[in-house]
Amino acid sequence: MPTPAHIDLQRLYTNRFDANADYRRAVWGILVSRFFSRFIAPDAAVLDLGCGYGEFINAVQAKVRLAIDMNPVVGKKLAANVQFFLQDNSESWIGIGEQSLDVVFTSNFLEHLPEKVCLARVLSEAHRCLKPGGRFIALGPNIKHLGGLYWDFWDHQIPLTENSISEALRASGFSIDLCLGRFLPYTMSAGRRYPLIFVKLYLALPFLWRFFGRQFLIVGRK
Repeated sequence: MPTPAHIDLQRLYTNRFDANADYRRAVWGILVSRFFSRFIAPDAAVLDLGCGYGEFINAVQAKVRLAIDMNPVVGKKLAANVQFFLQDNSESWIGIGEQSLDVVFTSNFLEHLPEKVCLARVLSEAHRCLKPGGRFIALGPNIKHLGGLYWDFWDHQIPLTENSISEALRASGFSIDLCLGRFLPYTMSAGRRYPLIFVKLYLALPFLWRFFGRQFLIVGRK
């Protein structure tokens, strides 16, 4: 997958994420245990697509944990029993078998793809690799609720909403189990570190999502 202006992913994400790495791990631990675990059975095979520093997949309790990313540093960030694939997420997923996965999860990745044809290939690969009834879970910034803030990140390329992702999933053979236009706030990569109790309260009080949510959450089913 080409990156904007052939940027150095390792340097970009070191600058963006390293300062808040411990806080991000703690927040994702809460997000997984208090919310996303409901979609993942203990005996599931789970793939984290565009896994970043592995905050999600490291926190997941699952029998098989896999991760794909283009940043070579990622392998050092993952738990010992997470299998890492260093490859282009928008091409064929080499080493991941047909109908071998129960869940494909992706967070803040799809908007980095260079064009929609790449997104279509990602969804096609997810559909190929998921078992019947398997879930595709996508979390990402919703340009509908962000406006120009969407472009504050150098590597954002495709503008997406909950409806556009849902339509793309249906076109790829998925049905939609859950479609939220507003879920989490925009970013944890910089800014204020809110006490972790606030994260737990936020998840427990969905009416707050309508005021502070800037990211969509979509759950599609094969």
